[in-house]
Order: sequence, then structure tokens, then C-alpha cells
Amino acid sequence: MASTSHPHLTRLANAVLQPGFVGTTAPDWVRRRIADGLASVVLFGRNIESPEQVAALTAALRAENPDLIVAIDEEAGDVTRIAARTGASWPGNLALGAIDDVELTERVARDIGRRLREIGVSLDFAPSADVNSNPMNPVIGVRSFGAGTDVVSRHTAAWIRGLQSAGVAACAKHFPGHGDTNVDSHHGLPRFTADADDIARTALPPFTAAMEAGVRAVMTAHMLVPAYDTELPATLSPAILGGVLRGQLGFGGLVVTDGIEMGAVSGPYGIAGATVRAVAAGVDAVCVGGENAEQATADELRDALVRAVLDGTLPEERLTEAAERVREFAAWSAGLGRDAAPAPDASDIGLVAARRAVRVHSGSGAKLPLTADPHVVELSPTMSLAVDGATPWGVAEPLRALRPGTTSVRVCEAELAGEADLLDRVALAPATGRELVVVVRDAARHPWMSRALTGLVSRRPDALVVEMGVPAGDRVGAVHLTTYGATRVSGIAVAEVLAGAA
Repeated sequence: MASTSHPHLTRLANAVLQPGFVGTTAPDWVRRRIADGLASVVLFGRNIESPEQVAALTAALRAENPDLIVAIDEEAGDVTRIAARTGASWPGNLALGAIDDVELTERVARDIGRRLREIGVSLDFAPSADVNSNPMNPVIGVRSFGAGTDVVSRHTAAWIRGLQSAGVAACAKHFPGHGDTNVDSHHGLPRFTADADDIARTALPPFTAAMEAGVRAVMTAHMLVPAYDTELPATLSPAILGGVLRGQLGFGGLVVTDGIEMGAVSGPYGIAGATVRAVAAGVDAVCVGGENAEQATADELRDALVRAVLDGTLPEERLTEAAERVREFAAWSAGLGRDAAPAPDASDIGLVAARRAVRVHSGSGAKLPLTADPHVVELSPTMSLAVDGATPWGVAEPLRALRPGTTSVRVCEAELAGEADLLDRVALAPATGRELVVVVRDAARHPWMSRALTGLVSRRPDALVVEMGVPAGDRVGAVHLTTYGATRVSGIAVAEVLAGAA
């Protein structure tokens, strides 16, 4: 075993891993690993039941190492871990970019940081600094501040200032920019085909803005960027990590991978192979455990790093450098939390922002607010693995709180494919003589959803349509409302508009 034969290398290997784990209390194997050099852990929705429980969990982990990095992927918006069971209390990046008030963005991020700091988190894998220039992007979308480099740069910097002012370290992602892609890297290898000049002009400025705002962690993208490297994805590319991020942009902080088990890199190389290649290429910390959270996986990756040093695949100096950079970041982030000003009381800034993000486009014959209890039809897509599929979303429930007679149905693609007259039966028939609200999420990106929406509006041109994803295409419906995200507060905000309670 590496842990007994090469204790020094084992401690170095443990230091560069950021494993997740199963359970809501600290597992014994994680405690033992911290004592043997593990410097980071990552929390996921499965580890979270309540603020009090998470605070106790992180305190137990830090009993082994006060500077332990406790990381989480809390973008707020649609990608939430602390509110995976309820839906986020803050709108996501696209809503903030649509409002385009950098002070508001900073206040929202400060509030997120307050909540994270209270439960013992020291590193947040956010914000997304990706410019979502491809509206068909299957994995970024509402996670981006928008399709324009300037707006993304402004709000990336503001979000980082806000979060870090609350004592939690930010992490700009996904370098060198995942916005102009059409493949989800959880499943395959995206290609960013712009030339180097275009990348420098459109995708890199938000990362420069992040660095100027004080970010000390950057997360890599599992995607191929032929302008820089024709063979290796960014996470595994010395040309991108050393040449562009470290060299061209001058970044001296922590480089962390996106989940190393994601298909874009684990498919071709295996999890262990991708881990070794990433560290050799210049990565300092390897995030793992979103899907592979067993002790056996952490053991496998630790031992693979040790073997790679012994067989010459990974220079010991590179592993030592990575481990030292993790320790430096751990000490800095711990100090950030200790030195932050006292957090203000809990606020409703998330709902305030969600209300400001709602846009209403009225057509001919539009009627708003609703004059009676409506029937709500929610067309539900299959989400990227970045979004917890169990997180509640939609308009029906918050609208029912305001108009108790509201009825609703949720329909997915498979159900429509299996029953040709389903919409007639569950959507149109119950709405006879009543107002109809149709809720979609990224309709332009899902042909089945676009067809269903078109069919419903052709039969009911008086329908009110709510888009809770990236707005694109025609604004169909007598009234078309956009929320720029499907968070809990976004649902409340648009329900208030529909019911006349705004």
C-alpha cells in the first residue's frame, strides 16, 4: 500500500485530492485521511439536511485540521447544494446579469457567503465566469451572467467581491470559458473552436476581471480548445494551464479541476489516469466525489499519484508544488473567514433580486393579472447533472399559495412521446373556461418542448407563458414572462406578478 510504503508521497497525494463522501456526519475514513495530509473535502446535496447539521459536520472535520478547506458547489440559482431540497433563496447569474446592477450582485453574493460561512464552508466553486454565447449550450445556460463579455466580466468581479467580503473564498470557472459549447462535459468532450484572438477577446476577460477582484482559485473546463491544444482538454493541458492561465494571465493561485469523474476526461483516461494527467499538467487540486464518493475511489486516486511519481510519469517536484499551493490556499481561506466582518442578519435580498429580474412582454388581448384560478402546465426537461434533479422548481406551487384554487400538471418528454393526446387531456381540457399558464424551461433548446408550447398556444392564444430558462426565439403567448432561472424565489416572484401581488 502507498500509505505504508511511501508516507511522504502519500501525504502529498492526499493534499491534492478534494474528495466528497456519503453521509451527514464525518466518516471515519475521512477523519483518518485528514490526519494523513488530506487538506480539502467537498460537500454535496447528499451531505446536507439543515444548517445546524452541516455546521456540526464541518466543525467535526475541522477538529482534525482547523485550516481544512471545506468546499461546495453553491452557485445559488439553479445549481444549489445547500437548498437542493427546497430550491435556492437567490436567483442565479443570468437573472443578475439581466438586472445588470453590480451593487445588487455584490449584495446577493455577500448574502450567499454569509450563509456558507455560518455552516463552515470556506471555498465556493462559484461564480461561473463563462460567457454563454451559444444559447443552445446544454450545461451553462442560466449559470452564466449572460451572452456578453462585458456584463459577465462586471458581474463576475462583483460576485467575487461580495462572496469574499463575507469570508468565503470564490472560484472562477470554467477556464478558459465553457460558454460557446454544445456538449455537456458530464457526458462527452466539448470543443471550443474559436481562434486564439477570439478567445482572448470574448472568453478570457471575465477571468482577468476575477483575478483583479481578488480570486485565488480557478476551476478548469473539461473541453478541447484546439487554438491552444489540439489533443488534450484544458484540465489536462500544460499549454492551457501553464501557457495561458499561468503565463499569459499571470495567475498564481490554486488551480482545481471540475469533477474528475466527468465523462469528458474519465471516459478516455479513466478517473485515475485523468487525475495523474491533470496534476502533471499543472492542476493543484483534484475534485472528485460528485458521483464517485467511496473511500475506494479516494484510495485509488491517492495510490495512482504515488505510483506516477515512482514510475516517473509525475515529477515529485510538481506534486510537491501542488500540495504546497493547496496548503497556502487553505491558510489564506481560513484567515479570510476569521477576518471577515460580522455577517448581517438574514435578508430577503434574494427575493428582492428575483422580483427585479422578472420581465413581462404583453401581446394583443393580454390580460394580467389573472382574474381567476388558473390551470398551470409545466413542461419539464431532463436537467444536466450539474443541477440536482430533485430540486423543486416551477410556478404552480407558489401560485397556489396566492390563489389556492390553482390546478396544475407537470409533463416530461417521455410522457408526451408515449401518449399522443396527453396535452389535450391533462393540459387543455382542465383549462376549459379558465386561464391557462404554460411554464417552460429552456424551451428553445428542447425541440419537444418547443413543439408542445407551440401546440398549446395555437389552441389557446390567450395563454400566459413563463420561460424559466434562457429566453430565446419568439415570445409566444398573450403574455410572455421571463424569470432567467428556475429558483424557488424566481417562482415566487413570477407568481406574484401573475396573481397581481407584486
